[in-house]
Amino acid sequence: MLDRLQPVHFIGVGGIGMSALAAILAARGFSVSGSDPRSTPVVEALKLKGVRVFDEQTADTIQQVVQAAGADPLVVISSAVPASNGELLEARRLGLAVVHRSDVLAALINAQPSIAVAGSHGKTTTSTLIATLLEATDQDPTAVIGGIVPAFASNGRHGDGPLLVAEADESDGSLVKFKAQLGVLTNIELDHTDHYPDLDALISTLQRFAKGSGRLLANRDCPVLRAHFEADSWWSTQAAEGVNFAAIAREERGDGTLADYYEDGILLGSLSLPLPGRHNLSNALAAIAACRLEGVPFVSLQQALSQLRPPGRRFDCRGIWQGRIVVDDYAHHPSEVAATLSMARLMVSSGRSPLPKPPQRLVAVFQPHRYSRTAQFLDGFAAALTQADLVFVAPLYSAGEAPIAGISSAALAQAVRALAPHLQVLEAQNLDHLAHQIASSSSPGDLVLAMGAGDVNGLWERLEALEDRPMAHAA
Repeated sequence: MLDRLQPVHFIGVGGIGMSALAAILAARGFSVSGSDPRSTPVVEALKLKGVRVFDEQTADTIQQVVQAAGADPLVVISSAVPASNGELLEARRLGLAVVHRSDVLAALINAQPSIAVAGSHGKTTTSTLIATLLEATDQDPTAVIGGIVPAFASNGRHGDGPLLVAEADESDGSLVKFKAQLGVLTNIELDHTDHYPDLDALISTLQRFAKGSGRLLANRDCPVLRAHFEADSWWSTQAAEGVNFAAIAREERGDGTLADYYEDGILLGSLSLPLPGRHNLSNALAAIAACRLEGVPFVSLQQALSQLRPPGRRFDCRGIWQGRIVVDDYAHHPSEVAATLSMARLMVSSGRSPLPKPPQRLVAVFQPHRYSRTAQFLDGFAAALTQADLVFVAPLYSAGEAPIAGISSAALAQAVRALAPHLQVLEAQNLDHLAHQIASSSSPGDLVLAMGAGDVNGLWERLEALEDRPMAHAA
C-alpha cells in the first residue's frame, strides 16, 4: 500500500495517532503533507520534519496538494474525520485513494519485526516503556505511540534497528489488521461502549488481534485474559510460579518500587523502578518481558530502568501554582482513575514522590468523557473518586455524543456524595469556573490531580491566567 513515489496526505495530521505516522513516513523519505486548523507543538514539530501542513480542511486544500505533488496522493483519515469533511469530500470526488490511519499503521507493523501492545489500560505506557528500553539498550527502534515518549520528545520515531513498537488501539476494532511478530495484551475491561455492545464483543476483537500475532505475551493477573486467551508467555506481579516473567514488589514508595524479578520461577535479580504504583510495575514488567523475548540481555535492561519515564499526560506534572502541585493525567475509566488516585495517595502517605515537593493532600479533578461511558460506569467513577480528600467535577466532555437523560457531571457528583457524605464535592459550570473553584477551595501543599480525556488538560493554563484576574469573582 505504501509507495515512496506516492505522496501521502493526512487529514487532521495533528492528531496523536496521525502525527506519529506522518513523522515516520517523512523520515523514511515520503512526500508528506497534512491539514490541521490547530497550531500545536505537535504540528510545529511536523513542519520542522518537512511535513507541509495546511490550516484549512477544504476542497481547495486537496486541490493544492494534488497540484503541488504532481501525482494523486494517498489520503489518510482517522475515525475522528467526519464524512462531511470538505477535504474528504473533495478527495472522494477526485477518485483519490482514501485509507484509514490503521491501514497505514498495519502496513508499517506488517512490513518488519514488530511489537504491538493492546489492552484496555496501560497500552500507551507499556509501549512507551518498551520503546524506551529498546532505545536505551542500543536497539534503535521505530515507535508509533499514542502519547509523547519522553526519551524521544515525540510520539513517532523512525529508527534504523530491526524492531517497530506500536500501540494497538482497540477503540474502533481496527487493530485486527495488525500482524505483529509479538502481540502484548495488558488487560481487558469493558470500555468504548460506543463501539462495543458488551464485554464479549471486545474479547472477540482482541482474540482476533492475538491470533494475528506471531507470539502472544499476556498479563496473567487479568482474569479475563486468563479465561479467554492462550498466551505463549505470561507475566505477573502477584506470583512467580506458573508464569514466564514475574516482578514481586518488596518495597512500594511514592517515588518508585523495588521488586524481585523472576523468569520461569527463577530469581534473576532486583528491579529498581522509578515509577510508583502497582499498575506501573505491571506495565514495566510487560516491557521487560517483551524485550527479553526479543533477545535483550536482562543485565542491560536492569541498568536501563533508571531511564524509564511515563508518556505525556500520564501523571504529568505541569508545575506549582500558588503552592499547589498541578498534575495532568489521561485517566478516563474507573480502573484508571482508581489506580492513579491510589498512586497519588501513596505519595501523600509516604512523603516521597517524583513531584517537585511532597504533597500534603489529594485533590481530584475529574472530567467525565462521553455520555455513554459515564452512563456505563457512573458508580465505578464515584467509588474511585472517594479516595480523594476533595473532589472537583468538571463539565462532561461529550466527544460529539448526544446527551443521555440523567447523565451529567451533576449526577456523578451526587453519586460521589452518596458514597462519601463527608467528602466535599464541587461541580464546575465550565473550565474557567473550575479554575476559580480550585483557587478558592484548595490549599497550598495540595496535589491537584486533573484527570480525563477531554479538555481538562487545559486546567494549568487557566490557573496561570488567574494570576492576572481579580479573585473576587471566584465561586
